[in-house]
Amino acid sequence: MVTVWVVPGASKDEIVGEHGDALRIRVAAPPEGGRANQAVVRLLEARFPGHRAVLLSGATTRRKRVLIEGVSLASARSSLGIG
Repeated sequence: MVTVWVVPGASKDEIVGEHGDALRIRVAAPPEGGRANQAVVRLLEARFPGHRAVLLSGATTRRKRVLIEGVSLASARSSLGIG
């Protein structure tokens, strides 16, 4: 499980570093209708091919918890370049 801080309405989808103890992700999609959440899931699934990302909490806030199925926390943190 990875904690992410989402910045919707950015110029492009990208992982930009850390925000406190969370992974900072910028997505072009607006927050309306869950489109930013879908963009976060797609971005993480692209980063971890063959694994599914599932939004566990934070559907209406910038701070979210996302499970990347089949990937350990240590492996996810290492691959994403966070502590």
